[in-house]
This record gives sequence, C-alpha cells and structure tokens, in this order.
Amino acid sequence: MIGTIQNRDKFLNQIAGRLNRQRISSPIARPNWKYQPQHEVLKDATQDELLDVLKEHCNKIHTKIFTTDLKGLPAVVNDVVLDYGGGPVVTWKDERFSQWRLDSLLKTEWPGQDIDVFEWDYTLGDENIRKAENANVGITISEITLAESGTVVLFSDKDKGRTVSFLPATSIMLIPISSLVPRMTQAAVKMREIYQQTGHVASCINFITGPSNSADIELNLVVGVHGPVKVTYIVINDL
Repeated sequence: MIGTIQNRDKFLNQIAGRLNRQRISSPIARPNWKYQPQHEVLKDATQDELLDVLKEHCNKIHTKIFTTDLKGLPAVVNDVVLDYGGGPVVTWKDERFSQWRLDSLLKTEWPGQDIDVFEWDYTLGDENIRKAENANVGITISEITLAESGTVVLFSDKDKGRTVSFLPATSIMLIPISSLVPRMTQAAVKMREIYQQTGHVASCINFITGPSNSADIELNLVVGVHGPVKVTYIVINDL
C-alpha cells in the first residue's frame, strides 16, 4: 500500500507562520564553510600509522587486536575461536572468506576440534537468528574502520545478517587494513563513494566499537550487558 500525504502545504505553512516568516520552498544552497577542521585530523596518516592509532584505542575499549597477513589469517582465527571456548560459530556468507583461505575452518572440519560452523542463509528465515542466538562466536567483516575511535562499520544484506555481530557471546571482526580511515568524516565520504559506484546502500549500517558497554547513573561501567561480552579485531594486511 502506498501512503498519501494529506494537508502537507497547510501544515508547512502553519509552521512557517509560527516562526514569523514566509515558507521557504526553493532549494537552499549548501554553505561554504571557511573552516573545516574535521578533515584535518590524521589527514596525512599512512595505513600503518592509522593502525597504530587503532591499536592504541583498542586498549581503551576492552578489545583485543591482532595483525596478520593472509597466509597467517587462518591460524589467528583458529587461535581466537579456541581461546573463546570453541563453537558453535556463525558467519556471514561472503566470498572473501574463501579469498582469505578460511574455507579450511569455515566450510570443512575444524582442525582437531568438533566445532559446528553455520553460514548465514537468508532462505532459512528465522533459523538464522536461532543459530546466532545459540552461537558462541560470530565472525563478520568490517567494510570501513574508524581508527580514531576503534569503530568497525558493518553493512548488512541478505547474506550478512546483522544479528551475527551482536547475538553470539563473543565476536571476531576481520578488518582489512585497506578499510582503515581516520574518523567518521572520512567514513561518510567513503560510504557516499560506495553508493555512487554501486547505486545502492545497505539497508542497515552498524557502527560498532568493541564489546557492548553500559553505565548506570553513577557511571559504573559494565561490559557485555546487551551484546558480545568479548570482541577481537583481526587486522589483515591486504595491500
């Protein structure tokens, strides 16, 4: 059903009248700000320098961080999963897992371990959510990573359910080093570029900074209240 807007002009005219001015109906030109300091923070930082900033901030957000190349990635993922107590594991359906040589873990038997791995399948409907609820580890991939705040950006789609990042008890987030940007300013620019290149945008974009945190009125911090209790970032040198 397509909704119909009723009395739009009357409503907007009444608001303008309450503001003691005429209603503005012509496009408003974007202001040309003289100072834009948000673009200057870490402007000339290399990917390695951004990685150092990310590592420093991970200490503040209760998040472990590992760095590896593509060859060493399967071993690092294996170690982190076992350190978290093993499976069940739930992952997105993403071709990059194969490109990064993770098939030996995610689509075959886990080396020396009886670990159940479930790959998100949109055709299964709510069964995906039940699998995520019962999983010990969720594995996702950051599309854009904000070094300044230690924030990963996850794009959902039919093969990348958003519950994979917050229903399991623990979370592993794979971060291509090429995804690192200084801060939200550059992330917004990159998202616009992705939209211009592909013509679409994810239905849900999550900005996640480490494990879930909550504080009461006295600011007593509690980690892991309404999401993963523990989070590990694994930065992959993909350049």
